[in-house]
Amino acid sequence: MVTIGVFDGVHRGHQELISRTVRAAAERGVPSVVLTFDPHPSEVIRPGSHPAQLTTLRRKAELVEGLGVDVFCVLPFTVELSRLTAHEFVHEVLVDKLHAAAVIVGENFTFGAKAAGDVGLLRTLGKRFGFVAHGAELQGLLAQEQTENEITFSSTYVRSCIDAGDVVAASEALGRPHRLEGIVVRGDGRGHDLGYPTANLSTPRFAAVPADGVYGAWFTRSSDPGRRLRAAVSVGTNPTFSGRERTVEAFVLDIDEDFYGQHVSIDFVAKLRDQVRFPTSEGLVKQIDDDVVRTRELLDGQN
Repeated sequence: MVTIGVFDGVHRGHQELISRTVRAAAERGVPSVVLTFDPHPSEVIRPGSHPAQLTTLRRKAELVEGLGVDVFCVLPFTVELSRLTAHEFVHEVLVDKLHAAAVIVGENFTFGAKAAGDVGLLRTLGKRFGFVAHGAELQGLLAQEQTENEITFSSTYVRSCIDAGDVVAASEALGRPHRLEGIVVRGDGRGHDLGYPTANLSTPRFAAVPADGVYGAWFTRSSDPGRRLRAAVSVGTNPTFSGRERTVEAFVLDIDEDFYGQHVSIDFVAKLRDQVRFPTSEGLVKQIDDDVVRTRELLDGQN
């Protein structure tokens, strides 16, 4: 039993689709398989158009595993693969390689060169090659400000929320906070001088970084995944000191530790404020004091 997609973010719509696949596979007594692609197909088809990445491949695998999938299959997306016709993709990938008994995809699923194949063609080819194909209805939610217009769960929608700094709306669509992962690298040390040393995160190339601002977030070390730490996270160019490079810096509450070189993750809970240029460093420190208080209140409420 196979479901196919990029599944970036593994949002609530993806989760429903994958869960249906797991249930159907259990009923048929066959393995459940998630087939995804790396790198993102758009980067191969239109170089330079790679969308912001909501989940690393490793994180995607963790989330899929948590849904009970038996096999997480990553197909390298190459120029050669992009040129396969819809018929060739079904025959070479679904039939010859995966021996699919059934395929479940979203109702807007397309495949093959120039996205020429759709769910209808998949059903037709399934009858020819001996598998059943299902197109699942897309999952959506009603925005809080709307009563009539439904927003469809999609990776594009989640990216737009993150790009706007609305990490709360992103969390609602994802079913969990948006996460950034990376290695802590050396910064300029200015936070330490102000009394608020920060862990500076080096993020993957295409990572979906929230809009500039200060956020309340959970900070977790890969070496200690069961322990979440409170953090006030600054995203931006540090305008008070005329910074130019956009950075992600986390001040971790209640722990005095140098995180340099460690792999960590930041789960964004809520935006506290926009980035502001302060006339003096004293004014900045006073604001950070307030940011820390608000972060503590926000995350203590979650606990």
